[in-house]
Amino acid sequence: MVGRWNLLVLAVYLSFIVVLSKPSCPKGFSLKKKVCVDEDECDIDPGDIGPCGLNANCLNAYGSFYCQCKAGFTAGQHTVNFSAESSASCRDINECLEGGHICGPNAQCINRIGDYSCSCKKGFISSTGVKTFLNNDNDNVTCTDINECEAGNVCGQNAVCTNTPGSYHCVCNPGFGLKSGQTTFSGNQEQCEDICMIDTTICGNGTCHRGASGHYCACHAGFTNYGNKASRCTALNCDDFKDMNDLKEKSHITRELMMQLKSSCVELTESENPTDLDGEDLLKRLLAVIDEVLLSGSLHDNRKVSTFLDTVEIILKLIGPFNKPPGTKKSSTHGDLELLIHKGSVLPQGAVTLSTKHAQLDIQLETAAGEPSHYPGFATASLLTYTNLEDYANGFFSGMIKEEDQTYKINSKIVTVTVSNKHTSHLSEPVKLTFHHLEESTENRTCVFWNSSEAGGTWSANGCDVVLEESNHTHTVCSCHHLSSFAVLMALYEIEDKFELQLITWVGLSLSLICLFICILTFSLIRSIQSPRTTIHLNLCISLFIAIVIFLAGISRTENPVGCAVVAGLLHFFYLAAFCWMCLEGIQLFRMVVLVFNTTFKPLYMMAGGYGVPAVIVTITALVNAKGYGTKRYCWLSLQSIWSFFGPACVIIIINIFFFLITVWKLAQKFSSLNPDLDNLQKIKAFIITAVAQLCVLGTMWIFGCFQFEEKTIIMSYLFTIFGSLQGVMLFVMHCLFSKQVREEYGNILSRFCAPQKKRYSEFGYSNSSKAHGSKSTQDTGESHL
Repeated sequence: MVGRWNLLVLAVYLSFIVVLSKPSCPKGFSLKKKVCVDEDECDIDPGDIGPCGLNANCLNAYGSFYCQCKAGFTAGQHTVNFSAESSASCRDINECLEGGHICGPNAQCINRIGDYSCSCKKGFISSTGVKTFLNNDNDNVTCTDINECEAGNVCGQNAVCTNTPGSYHCVCNPGFGLKSGQTTFSGNQEQCEDICMIDTTICGNGTCHRGASGHYCACHAGFTNYGNKASRCTALNCDDFKDMNDLKEKSHITRELMMQLKSSCVELTESENPTDLDGEDLLKRLLAVIDEVLLSGSLHDNRKVSTFLDTVEIILKLIGPFNKPPGTKKSSTHGDLELLIHKGSVLPQGAVTLSTKHAQLDIQLETAAGEPSHYPGFATASLLTYTNLEDYANGFFSGMIKEEDQTYKINSKIVTVTVSNKHTSHLSEPVKLTFHHLEESTENRTCVFWNSSEAGGTWSANGCDVVLEESNHTHTVCSCHHLSSFAVLMALYEIEDKFELQLITWVGLSLSLICLFICILTFSLIRSIQSPRTTIHLNLCISLFIAIVIFLAGISRTENPVGCAVVAGLLHFFYLAAFCWMCLEGIQLFRMVVLVFNTTFKPLYMMAGGYGVPAVIVTITALVNAKGYGTKRYCWLSLQSIWSFFGPACVIIIINIFFFLITVWKLAQKFSSLNPDLDNLQKIKAFIITAVAQLCVLGTMWIFGCFQFEEKTIIMSYLFTIFGSLQGVMLFVMHCLFSKQVREEYGNILSRFCAPQKKRYSEFGYSNSSKAHGSKSTQDTGESHL
């Protein structure tokens, strides 16, 4: 038993030795007859996938193999050969995407797994007649258009076929149409029918007829299609020709135009063919009426402005269609008009521009024509600029939302925009208006329209905006969503309160009151200097003194409108009185130099000139515009009435300058004479110098005041405040401290208080010297010494 086991172990050992001693081959080779030969890994049974996977070919190599994708497949952009161990796989190539226009023009590409095919698009046929093809070097196939119009009557009756590349379309003959309303069709889905039968409302209030050139409308009495026979007939409303006689009762040309328009309208409503109005002539007559109304000055309130603008809009809408395309341009003294008109059955489209000297309108023709369902067969648009209407329409700003201390002024010409579209209260596409400024301005611009339905007529900004990126200091561009009459407003501001200005005002006016009080005592109590000239100075100081007291007490008391108006009226009166007394001084100096005898004014005449003239001006201002006295912040004249003060003040300054120039000229002649009275001439020379200085002090202050209407004029505000508050001090310096005689009298008065023991002597010396001095002065010049 043991022997058998040993024999078995020995046999296994010998077998292991034999195996270990057998030769081995590397990968890719196999042992055949003790020789390693190459294995063909690509040698597989048909139907097997193989080591390279789907859509790939296996290629044997010595000791190995590699893979390549079949035609129409790819393993990657830069991959041609790959091994089975890699992650590459072959995917289909979409030749229709990667090959561009692989099939050529008018053909479509169809991708397939590993391949593609081409076929001609609808409406084309291949040059070889085949349905599908490969457009390669061996198969040069092209697709050509099929002319469907040659394949019999494809459009049916009453239509014309038009071939197009790859297709065709049909157009109905004139006088025929489609029920769908389309202009073209293809196939046999629709047929052309008599257009008068399809749409019984195509002519509106007229009878439809079919002619050789298409359909035409015969309008009923009272209706018109404005000469466009293919258009719908609309009513002529003769009541729209409103009478403008209320603007100017004696305006014959206005009455004649209104009567002609109304009578022609009535005749046309009774005519079988109401198309004979002369649009060109009517436009000329309309501009003539505008000239007469604006020249007459009859538009003195907002209701008349509303009537005028509304009537002009109505007339432009009514007579516009009677003009011939493409339109016309006309100008007159007070009006500048451009009218554009389009006629035809096709709704007009596109942007157009109308322009006059002072404005420009950019509008879409679709806006002018209106909705297609209401298109009357024509579209009109007009831009009318008035040359001086802003003079009458200024000041009506109740429809504006104002900031505190803000008012407005028109800064462009007023224009009226009209179109044939009757629905213009809410435009889907805004119109653009460009206005040239009357005054250069870069801030505080507002685009507005005239709203006749509010408060009798007012400017309003609703629906209009400024296009800032297209506007500059010379013009403003407005975008508006409705049509009317338009303009551009410029905002004006009253100067803001500043603590420094208030401090200067109160301190300066307090000093002026003290100085004016001393001047009044001086000119009224010191007899040696009293004369017509000192009387003028006395009343000038009294006027300014009262004006300053009223100013300090009531300039800001606006809580009571009536009391505020009274304060403003008193300030207006006394400041004007100061200017009038200053004017009397210039006239007095002129009389002293030019006239030899009777060189003094009678007191009654002086009072009439000094206080009567201001009283008349204030009364007229109050009667014309009582609301002009008092503003929201101050008891002073409003901006609308301020020129009732500045106007007379400027006139007085001009008159004084005129008299001063003549006086100086005459005085120079007397200085050059053979026997001049140098003493008197020197005195008159001193009088003139102080009078001119006085004119500069008072006049300069109000020149600076003219600049208070604009925002950001702080420098002018300080100058105005300084000159205004210290004018009493300056008058005291010029008429009292610069006068040698007044200084002597002040010295005598002070000496009485400083040296009581010499009182009797001083009184005696004062009496005698003053009388002698005054007597001599009166004999020489008719005036006392300074």
